Amino acid sequence: MKLPFIFAKRFVAGETFESAVPKIKTLNQKGIRVTLDLLGENVSKRSTADDTVDEYIRLLNDIHQAGLKSTISIKLTMLGLDIDEAYCRENLNKLLDEAQKLDSFVRIDMEGSDYTGVTIEIFKEAFKKYGKHVGIVIQAYLHRTRDDIKELAELGADVRLCKGAYSEPERVALQNMPAIREAFKEYAKILFEKTSYPRIATHDDELVEWVKEYTAGNEIGKARFEFQMLYGLREETMEQLTKDGYNTRVYVPYGTMWFPYFKRRLMERKENIWFVLSTMFKK
Repeated sequence: MKLPFIFAKRFVAGETFESAVPKIKTLNQKGIRVTLDLLGENVSKRSTADDTVDEYIRLLNDIHQAGLKSTISIKLTMLGLDIDEAYCRENLNKLLDEAQKLDSFVRIDMEGSDYTGVTIEIFKEAFKKYGKHVGIVIQAYLHRTRDDIKELAELGADVRLCKGAYSEPERVALQNMPAIREAFKEYAKILFEKTSYPRIATHDDELVEWVKEYTAGNEIGKARFEFQMLYGLREETMEQLTKDGYNTRVYVPYGTMWFPYFKRRLMERKENIWFVLSTMFKK
């Protein structure tokens, strides 16, 4: 994977924490917070999962020591969910113990629909114990989200709402973009009503403008939620939102296991493919 990293560098901040730090500091200096995402998924060996937990714990401490305005995002399959559910829960608790000690925060990322149910159940258990130190991601395009979002909102969970990035069949997820947008808006309203600090993750201009109009019209202050986008996308938009007084956060992925993430970014928009091809040989 090392040779072709030039292809991925638009969307991935580096292959090590040290290489990602300058990008994080630049974003922080612009008033934008960060969530660091150590890339990887579907670990099949306990030794790899153990190493990953240790790496996540080091990452929390490195962020703390460097004084960065950053939290972290994790995937449960990186903690051994495919190996044994109880083992995964133990690893998550070990990580959240450290986050609690440092007064930091861990976002449990959402993976493909096969993992949605178990991810939510593990989150709910962790939320009872760790409260403000743990959050979850919910994907608007899944049919089941109508029920999930209501349950999580009633709990007062910290929810990051996104459209959804995985290819899912029609029986599982909405396929039509207007329908996905309408679902996103419906679920965002629930989060604004029921939770203290919704995380609105979208690059979609229609949704960004809708959120701005909805919150202004319902007297929801700019400090009551945040816009989130991915590293390498809509940078000028994020800077302008920050200047306009909104809370903003960029998800910054890094690590050597970047290919699946990179592939999903390319599949989202054909413009991303052309950007990579046109800039890969520029300094």
